[in-house]
Amino acid sequence: MSGEQDSFQDPERQDWVRESDDTGDDFAYREGPQERKAMVPARDTLPERIYLLPIHNRPFFPAQVQPLVINRERWEDTMRRVADTPHQVVGLAFVGEAGVEEIGPGDFPEIGTAVKVHKLQAEDQQFQFIARGVQRFRIQRWLSKTPPYLVEVSYPREPINVEADEARAYAMALINGIKELLPINPLYGEELKHYLNRFSPHEPGPLSDFAAAITSAKGHELQDVLETLAVMPRMQKVLPLLRKEIDVAQLQSEISDQVNAQMQNRQREFFLREQLRVIQRELGISKDDRENDVDTFRDRLEGLTVPPKVLTRIEEELDKLSVLETGSPEYGTTRNYLDWLTSMPWGVRSVDQLDLAHARQVLDRDHDGLTDVKERIVEFLAEGTFKGDVGGSILLLVGPPGVGKTSVGRSIAEALGRRFYRFSVGGMRDEAEIKGHRRTYIGAMPGKLVQSLKEVEVENPVIMLDEIDKMGQSFQGDPASALLEVLDPEQNIDFLDHYLDVRLDLSKVLFVCTANTLDSIPPALLDRMEQIRLSGYIAEEKLAIAKNHLWPKLLKRDRIPKKRINLSDSALKQVIEGYAREAGVRQLEKQLHRIVRKAAVKMLENDQKSVRVSVNNLENFLGAPLFRKDKVMKGQGVVTGLAWTSMGGATLSIEAGKVHSLDRGFKLTGQLGEVMKESANIAHSYVLGHLSEYGADSDFFDSAFVHLHVPEGATPKDGPSAGVTMTTALLSLALHRAIERPLAMTGELTLTGQVLPVGGIREKVIAARRSEIFELILPDANRRDYDELPDYLKEGMTVHFAGRYPDVAKVVFG
Repeated sequence: MSGEQDSFQDPERQDWVRESDDTGDDFAYREGPQERKAMVPARDTLPERIYLLPIHNRPFFPAQVQPLVINRERWEDTMRRVADTPHQVVGLAFVGEAGVEEIGPGDFPEIGTAVKVHKLQAEDQQFQFIARGVQRFRIQRWLSKTPPYLVEVSYPREPINVEADEARAYAMALINGIKELLPINPLYGEELKHYLNRFSPHEPGPLSDFAAAITSAKGHELQDVLETLAVMPRMQKVLPLLRKEIDVAQLQSEISDQVNAQMQNRQREFFLREQLRVIQRELGISKDDRENDVDTFRDRLEGLTVPPKVLTRIEEELDKLSVLETGSPEYGTTRNYLDWLTSMPWGVRSVDQLDLAHARQVLDRDHDGLTDVKERIVEFLAEGTFKGDVGGSILLLVGPPGVGKTSVGRSIAEALGRRFYRFSVGGMRDEAEIKGHRRTYIGAMPGKLVQSLKEVEVENPVIMLDEIDKMGQSFQGDPASALLEVLDPEQNIDFLDHYLDVRLDLSKVLFVCTANTLDSIPPALLDRMEQIRLSGYIAEEKLAIAKNHLWPKLLKRDRIPKKRINLSDSALKQVIEGYAREAGVRQLEKQLHRIVRKAAVKMLENDQKSVRVSVNNLENFLGAPLFRKDKVMKGQGVVTGLAWTSMGGATLSIEAGKVHSLDRGFKLTGQLGEVMKESANIAHSYVLGHLSEYGADSDFFDSAFVHLHVPEGATPKDGPSAGVTMTTALLSLALHRAIERPLAMTGELTLTGQVLPVGGIREKVIAARRSEIFELILPDANRRDYDELPDYLKEGMTVHFAGRYPDVAKVVFG
């Protein structure tokens, strides 16, 4: 090494270190095998004016040797000028992590690193070179504030550290930390280990720079280290960064070890299982998935009485399954089909418990009232006793909501000792829900009936079709028509599901259907079912149901002891009369639940051991009554009729009034349907033609404008059963005589005065008792319907039967 300039131009040597003499001047030297070959002042070899390059990821340290890539278009002029200088030194300054696109002199830090440029190469859009850090510099003055940036710099000296022992201790800690990091992080290779051996605890400055350079700390942290000139503070900042790097590397190593261990365990398990499978197959003691499926399906058929045609189909499908590849779509379709076929309870039946005493006990335990319904079910079971079974029957339970139709179906299943399955057909629009999809469709499934047989695992369950009156129609078919085959005892012995495509015997199934009304059920479907009507409950029946069923169930569900909430019978009657007058008991259960909730709040907030609910404080729990006691409307032209709705029976007042005598006319209001309007016109015509027969002025209507109104105008009303009532109201108006006693009537009237029968007699009688009307006029043709009512409904009732309207007039007007 002959001169100062040459000592810094050897790009192949990396064994340069620095130290300071006692005067504070920095010297550069190259170690030889025996002695220092040359020693020159390093500061004199670095230029006072250098070009600047900004870097953005992290600052560059004097101890670093690293390849750099920069944008050719932006910095080509700068690099050309650096290459033309004899020293080939450029300044690298960290301008932040955001980037170097839009920067100015104000973005450059005061301190950067002067680097030697080696092996500068120009590629397509980039410059690439090896940068070897030489010395820190401080910007003194800007000579060019636009690229290429040219600045005048000085090279600050590192302050001499007088605490030699402490500095040596920090240096040893740095060396140990670097040695600890090297084996953990595979990114640091053997070259760095050799490079580390060049550092000595007596040279803490380059050592701290090297330690900072190999960490992954953030750019602003490393720039802070670069700007720290004093060695001791610099080492104090670098050591925590190094320790953090070691902790991160250890954590990364642990995670990598865990992942590798899991992968090795899984690979080991996979290889062992594959070896075991091959060994078992060679020894003939193992089966593949296809053989397992075939054996599973064959095992299911043991103990079943499968019809010959079905068994033939199963064998054909099993043969097909045994030759298909397990990964093919056809294999999955065939397997699912066999899964359903072999899951059917072929020939499996439960034994019916045809014990009438047991049936009565179950029905009485679960239901209060419904005496005629219970008797009808017992008769049905008695018939099955002689036949040997009760299969092939279809029952239709018709009644208002909340009267217990679904629970009656459950009780029938329990009385027979049969499995019970319920599904709702309300709103069903797709006939495939009943008869299944064809297997050619993706996602094909059997119908609800096949699914129910698979779940109950017997051929003779009780299947309830709920809300059968609410089925719909769409472009996907008519489910009600699909039920014709299901609910016909002559056809369902060979029921065909589209998915199974084999015949199923549904003749042993007891079907129980429920409906609120019969109007929307197709006549062909209705003809296949035996109807059992469940009418609404009277107050006495509701009281028994609330005491024996609803109230205990609510307390048990909320785990409240019976003694803590005392509900008196009078308060319970008031709940029934004032808050829950509907035909069923669902609203009654809701009101009782409100009482339980509010009583629980009182016990918790007031620390009460018990709460008493009586008539006096009932409004504190339920508020003001929703219903007041109905007063029978009286006066000329006012008559009380009886009506039937899907919610049960109801009383219906009809008013007739004379508006003026200026003109003859007849007006109807009350949102009446077409049939009810016809009944009103028939009543008007009949009264006009027979006024003199009943002692009224024959020309009363000649100059009278009459208005006939049915109250509760917001409620639609229709039907012919108000004909007699309307006629009586018009006749009362013409005779100027009011009906002073509580009296209600129903019946259809013809133009010649014939009184025709109507439906819903039970519901209408219950409605009359609820309104405390105990005198009724019914059509003579409905005498049989009234005679079949239970005695507790007929008790105290005075009923007149009319075949013609004069019979009605005689009872009303005498």
